[in-house]
Amino acid sequence: MAENSVPLAERVRPINLEDFIGQEHLVGQGKVLEQMVRNGNVRSIILWGPPGVGKTTLARIIAKSQDMLFFTLSAIDSGVKEVRNVIEMARKAGHALLFIDEIHRFNKAQQDSLLGAVEKGTITLIGATTENPSFEVISALLSRCQVYVLQALTAEHMKALVLQAMQKDIWLNEQQIEIEEWDALMRYSGGDARKLLNLVELITASIDNDKKVITNKLVQDIILSKMALYDKTGEQHYDIISAFIKSLRGSDPNAAVYYLARMIAGGEDPKFIARRMIILASEDIGNANPNALLLATSCFQAVEMIGYPECRIILSQTATYLASSAKSNAAYMAINHAQELVKTTGDLSVPLSIRNAPTGLMKKMDYGKGYKYAHDFPGNFAEQEYLPDELVGTKLYDPGDNASELKIRERLRECWKDKYGY
Repeated sequence: MAENSVPLAERVRPINLEDFIGQEHLVGQGKVLEQMVRNGNVRSIILWGPPGVGKTTLARIIAKSQDMLFFTLSAIDSGVKEVRNVIEMARKAGHALLFIDEIHRFNKAQQDSLLGAVEKGTITLIGATTENPSFEVISALLSRCQVYVLQALTAEHMKALVLQAMQKDIWLNEQQIEIEEWDALMRYSGGDARKLLNLVELITASIDNDKKVITNKLVQDIILSKMALYDKTGEQHYDIISAFIKSLRGSDPNAAVYYLARMIAGGEDPKFIARRMIILASEDIGNANPNALLLATSCFQAVEMIGYPECRIILSQTATYLASSAKSNAAYMAINHAQELVKTTGDLSVPLSIRNAPTGLMKKMDYGKGYKYAHDFPGNFAEQEYLPDELVGTKLYDPGDNASELKIRERLRECWKDKYGY
């Protein structure tokens, strides 16, 4: 491997937009970030996208294009104290650009500490996040930043990055490697350019013979033999969360809490874990146990307030409850079916009887005519048509086979008789 300890991905990191690969919708000629770099008119921004698609690189290119003091912080290692130190240095200098990697890991207090400096223009903020800023960045800070979404890299982008590295990096160029097959490299890197480049370096350094030909089998053999090293790059992040969710869905609290412990040991963001449990509570439990969604939502709020290490108990309580709960994906399947139906049928007319009639003209056009107010009828139910004429009798929600939804099915059958086949 190269004599210095700097990984390949860092050694070949682009320093200008001419060498940057991907994100053409932002950095192409005349696009917003290209103009920002060219004109030097940098505003506070947040770059949102999956790992290894160029967020940090773009932030550094933007910073390099500006003639101003530049600071960089990682939300993993920094807190309010570090932020305040940067703000004070920026104040003394008159202005500075601050890049915060993984800004979604900052809590509310840490984000609040940025507000005044951003608002006054003491610092120009560039944040990078893999999580939806709407959930993770406080609204006051979000309103002062423009959010730009970075897209996943294509296979062509990934190959171009490797070929570029083979030309730019002295050590890699000297190895004269030949990539005969790409599939395994692409599969194990998972769309993460940083992971791909460092994997190419690992594979190349592991080949003893002079002819360095990279094949799918070679990649797989080397990764299996060096799995501990490879896992440190974050590969298991997706495998472990997948195993955790599948254990919850599969009603195995023992496996679920085991994978939860694995994530905690690996320093996984507790809010990420809690958010995934909220989704599962609706997608895989739904109306089989409506309390699951309430508990999962409360879990997220509690985790946000408490943080590690105590929030591990809250996560464990919620995980074991969700795993042990009755399961149903009926609500999830209902919205899937409905969205497919909308795609294929388009904008069908809403029945006149249930249209809104806020004006006299609309009333003259029979908007709302014949509408039956459910609470005026026995059992708070009045049979009438709600779906467009073309979809009369279409069943989208099919209650699951569990105690809670069997009661729902009975109620719907009592109301609608044979209309929907309940």
